[in-house]
Amino acid sequence: MNDLAAAAVPGPALRDAPGTPGVRAALRRAAPALAAYAAIRGLGLAVLAVWSAADGKNWHTLLTARWDSLWYTRVAEQGYGYAVQLPNGDVHSNLAFFPLLPWLERGLSALSPLSPADAGMAVAWLASLAAAWALYATGERLYGPRGGVALAALWAALPVGIVQSMAYSEALFTALAAWGVYCVMTGRWVAAGVLASLAGLTRPVGAAVVAAVWITAAVTLWQARERAGGTGVRAALRARPGLLPGVLVAPLGWCGYFLWVGARQGSLTGYLDVQGGWGNGFDGGLAFGAFVWHQLSGPAFPAGLGLLIGVGLVIWLYVRGVRQGEPLPLTVYGGVVLLLALTAKGYFGSKPRLMMPAYPLLLPPAAALARCRPVRSWLVIGVVAVASAAYGAFWLNGSGPP
Repeated sequence: MNDLAAAAVPGPALRDAPGTPGVRAALRRAAPALAAYAAIRGLGLAVLAVWSAADGKNWHTLLTARWDSLWYTRVAEQGYGYAVQLPNGDVHSNLAFFPLLPWLERGLSALSPLSPADAGMAVAWLASLAAAWALYATGERLYGPRGGVALAALWAALPVGIVQSMAYSEALFTALAAWGVYCVMTGRWVAAGVLASLAGLTRPVGAAVVAAVWITAAVTLWQARERAGGTGVRAALRARPGLLPGVLVAPLGWCGYFLWVGARQGSLTGYLDVQGGWGNGFDGGLAFGAFVWHQLSGPAFPAGLGLLIGVGLVIWLYVRGVRQGEPLPLTVYGGVVLLLALTAKGYFGSKPRLMMPAYPLLLPPAAALARCRPVRSWLVIGVVAVASAAYGAFWLNGSGPP
């Protein structure tokens, strides 16, 4: 797996065109992972429903009509142009929300009895299953079938896994990103480029998928040049006719929306200005570091210590994955998602949700579970799933994801 050229050989799950026996066989192999994923998320929804009823709230409202889901629904129903000015002068514009999820909400609600909000939840549920399949395919390729099941189950059982069932864009983005990165790993460059472009229309962190395509392509060509001299690059491009088109297509979604907002705002930095109105942006992690220090130096010391331990854990998981020799596309994608999440300023309670698409961080524990006895593995996953369900219900009935 350390050899990038070997990682670019098409794997069994994508060897055939859609609808062929090869894809059907891949889906059958993924069935245990999809069943485990559905069971864990079903448990989370059941606990949420019971908890919400006891708290006098509606679980459906929590999933479809609060926080960001309201903004996505408004874009689906009315388009862009809505903004709210806060008393302090900040402007919250719906241009901050990328368009693919509201487009799908609008299309699905037009073709079915579902409201845009319910369509958003339906998209999230279907996309989360597609993401679980992609994670299974990734884990299977690296650590065998048990590794694939463990990876999908661990992603379902994240502490903030309930977001995967909300009318939010994280599930859709993770599905596009995970399949896009898998296509890079298996040498399906055009598919990788298209998926990267769609991911770039879903969330700002779509840049991470573009980086995985571009850097892997550059290293692939560089290795070919080193092996064959000056003619290696041309030979590599001839051997991979989809590489250049995939590289060119990959950034179109992200760049297209960024430039469209810039033109609408009359400034090349229009999207960054919109994000600034929300108090978001990137400062190298200074604001987050100051927030953690404030917690550590005050009465909220336990919370600050927990944050510090959590940051250390995710960094350790990333380094561990690199040392285990995970393929370059996963390393690049996971690293960029993690970097963007940790260096962003804004509402710091969002950071666990922002890191949810960084599924490569789960590869080391998935590999460890794949080596354990099945009974022990499922016991660990079961305990984590129950804790996730309880925390998700508590979280949504409390502060919830912003």
